[in-house]
Amino acid sequence: MPEAVYIGKNPSAQPDLQELMKAVARGDEEAFSSLYDAVASPVMGVVRAVLRDPAQSEEITQEVLVEVWRTAPRYREDRGSVINWVLTLAHRRAVDRVRSADASAARDHKAALLDRMPEFDEVTEQVEARLEREQVRRCLRTLTELQHQSVTLAYYRGLTYREVAAQLSVPLGTVKTRLRDGLIRLRDCLGVSA
Repeated sequence: MPEAVYIGKNPSAQPDLQELMKAVARGDEEAFSSLYDAVASPVMGVVRAVLRDPAQSEEITQEVLVEVWRTAPRYREDRGSVINWVLTLAHRRAVDRVRSADASAARDHKAALLDRMPEFDEVTEQVEARLEREQVRRCLRTLTELQHQSVTLAYYRGLTYREVAAQLSVPLGTVKTRLRDGLIRLRDCLGVSA
């Protein structure tokens, strides 16, 4: 039987990642160095497949491996292999980077659109305000004299209901009723929905 030929490292020489992870969880730096050597290439491959940018891929790979060092005590053997756990961290971090870049690009695009918005049109605003004032004046002319006086004193002069009643020499209840009726008539005249 012919002898097996291996390209690269002999598979039997692969370190036991489970044991390395246990040692890393205890803070063993040499174990982390061995773990790093074993998983760095696969992590880079996963990250590069998501990001495509070599510089960002290297940055994310380093971040993932630092995260492995920091979070090694959280690894649970019963939930899967070490390599799967590490590659899951790598994939999530790479996807987060893509999402962050997309969100940033969307914000930049939105800001660029806002920069191209037309300037405030002062003339148009003045014309619209003048038309609105004229419509309010026209609607005020549809009120009875007591309604018109009550609305004018309360809303244009800022008097309280009691002050309006005293100014017009009418009972407070009458002023409240006239104001309510006047405002309803104004609302209907202006076409404002309740």
